[in-house]
Amino acid sequence: MTVAPGIVAAATEAADLAGRVILPYFRRPLAVEGKADESPVTAADRGAEVALREFLGQRFPDHGIWGEEFGPDRADAEWVWLLDPIDGTRAFITGRPLFTTLISLLHRGKPVLGIIDQPATRERWLGVAGQATVFTGPFGGTAGCRPCATLAEAELSCTAPDIFTAHDLPRFETLRAACKRATWGGDAYGYGLLALGAIDVVAESTLKPWDWAALAPVIQGAGGSLTDWHGRALTLDSAGDVLALGDPGLMAEALAILGG
Repeated sequence: MTVAPGIVAAATEAADLAGRVILPYFRRPLAVEGKADESPVTAADRGAEVALREFLGQRFPDHGIWGEEFGPDRADAEWVWLLDPIDGTRAFITGRPLFTTLISLLHRGKPVLGIIDQPATRERWLGVAGQATVFTGPFGGTAGCRPCATLAEAELSCTAPDIFTAHDLPRFETLRAACKRATWGGDAYGYGLLALGAIDVVAESTLKPWDWAALAPVIQGAGGSLTDWHGRALTLDSAGDVLALGDPGLMAEALAILGG
């Protein structure tokens, strides 16, 4: 599936727009509400999603839109935008520039475009199906996963231990013990670092489609893989367990631990 240049351009415009909404709230006094799942939400999350929905709805009236904060609108359309206006709201409300805006486009349920955008640091990853991932940012770095021969040499990253279910946590802990080192925090930003060759493995669970859809084209376009814990391609019906590998050659070793 070829993604038209006009769609790619609109996606980058949308990321710019979200940043303009979000940044005035960053490191400012801000009311934080708790959602039904106990995750936090702010006016920045909601304002950015409203702006994204209006922009993309006007530009592509035949496309569906599904956002974390306001749910699906025509989610059965051939083309559907998946939006997470602030992935990492906990980082955002505590002043840490590790949150990101995630914008993805699905064609018949498959992610064909993904953007990971960090507006405070002006870093952006753009992945388009069939193309190499493009990274832009002021601190250097080039999109491209690095080789890693074994888990014993791997840098592992995960957002937090409390994202796992009781069933998944022991398997994750076994994976963590098999890796060289583990670091915590980062949400989607960690997957971006994997696409830069700074991290080798990210394993998480309980993710929703808007959490992972933008990551798939970015990581795949950088030479890595993004699957569930059984090595299957992620779909809208997936359970939410996610395994990102910078070197797909680690798959068998990782699945032997996680797939049980």
